[in-house]
Amino acid sequence: MEFDPGPQIIFQYFDALDSIQKNRFVQLGTLYHTWNQRINLISRKDMVSFYQNHVLHALGIAKIRAFKPADTVLDVGTGGGFPGIPLAILFPETRFHLIDSIGKKIAVVDRIIHKLELTNATCQKVRAEQVDGSYTYVVCKAVARLNKLLPWVEHSLVTGGKVICLKGGDLKAEIREVKNKVQSYQLSDYFQEPYFDTKKVLEISIK
Repeated sequence: MEFDPGPQIIFQYFDALDSIQKNRFVQLGTLYHTWNQRINLISRKDMVSFYQNHVLHALGIAKIRAFKPADTVLDVGTGGGFPGIPLAILFPETRFHLIDSIGKKIAVVDRIIHKLELTNATCQKVRAEQVDGSYTYVVCKAVARLNKLLPWVEHSLVTGGKVICLKGGDLKAEIREVKNKVQSYQLSDYFQEPYFDTKKVLEISIK
């Protein structure tokens, strides 16, 4: 069984966290272990590597893009709250809106947001195509192939907005399927754990 280093792995790579942020990251482990016994927020077998595979992976986005207070971020297909909740902890002055079409998961995400007192995060049960509002960024974790995802979310982005996706594996064919400019970043350039050897962050420009 893989050993989960716990929140210390977050503190190792993000050493400028204040005490409130650190406490929130510590609380995440307990909250997700508790809720995941009631509803399958994330794969049960993945809980043994929760901080590495979910929390740190989500924060990989922060290694290529530091959100500003004026930015607004839409997390599409958030599922159990990833990558939105870890990013909302890391960027407390940036507004995050987490959406998913599965009501049971969104209900728990809402409970977690309130428990952590994340006043910069909201959530909603809605499909990506139906969401209102304009956002600086859309973030997601392997929701769909880019040629399906981009038409779902383009209407939600401001002019010059970008989509940032966490994905893995060989993405050359998927990137060729879209006409947008796609910048690819290897997470192994930022995190030393073998888990990240095949993990990437894609940043897609929307005209």
